[in-house]
Amino acid sequence: MKHVIRPGSADISDDADIVVPWWSFTKTLIAATALTMVRDGQLALDDALPGESFTLRQLLQHRAGLADYGSATAYHAAVAAGEDAWSVDRLLQSVAALHAGIEPGSFAYSNVGYLLVRQHLEQMSGLTLDVVMRRRLFEPLGVVGPRIANQRSDLADVRMGDVQSYDPRWVYHGLAVGTLRDAATLLHRLMTTDLLPAGLRDEMRHGIAVGDPGAGRPWQHAAYGLGVMAGTTASNLCVAGHTGGGPGSGIAVYHCPEHRQATVAVFATGGGAGHIEANAFELVLQG
Repeated sequence: MKHVIRPGSADISDDADIVVPWWSFTKTLIAATALTMVRDGQLALDDALPGESFTLRQLLQHRAGLADYGSATAYHAAVAAGEDAWSVDRLLQSVAALHAGIEPGSFAYSNVGYLLVRQHLEQMSGLTLDVVMRRRLFEPLGVVGPRIANQRSDLADVRMGDVQSYDPRWVYHGLAVGTLRDAATLLHRLMTTDLLPAGLRDEMRHGIAVGDPGAGRPWQHAAYGLGVMAGTTASNLCVAGHTGGGPGSGIAVYHCPEHRQATVAVFATGGGAGHIEANAFELVLQG
């Protein structure tokens, strides 16, 4: 499934209106929502969070010295068994000992960090993630279909691959679901309109090198900005967006400012991150 936006050209679509899980593309949306609050003076990128030693910027860049629950064997076993998600307290306890192995300031991809961003947004706004994201991001950008899935029944109309039953609360920072058309439209408008001041948008897209992104992934230079993967692809494209995956499926949503302002969203059931990214980057080059 794919959707491509190229200004001045016809969109390219393939099942683009089927609702799918956005997995870690949700991180881009969380970061963008946080940056609208930075824009409005309600949050500060470089002040430590209350009671913590790390800043919002460090959390958004995965540089807060936090481990990821993806490395916890018990987590994967519970998900595979179809269990209900653990409480947040149990989740945090399960990874507490792992933080000591992460050097603050170094890049360490962490869903735990984005859980803390979610909690901070909800505390500072007094709203749930679903509501604050809708008011600050979806509605201003003219995209009203996406939502945060909070229980199994919220996935009843979502294409999940071969997964029979999944508790979306396992994605502790929040699992956005929506169509590929909406995913591509959101990223395109985020990157090409004035929702964020130019300086903040540039900071969002300015990635710091993260080293090897993993075997089989089509990156020449991989970096991470504020909620976006950014860098140069193996085909020499400069892109910014996010890849995500979970049980049974994956997604890649990317914007290429230097190639006709193209924005692509690709979803697949089966296949690794590298395969989905390669498909997305190839679509940018087509036409």
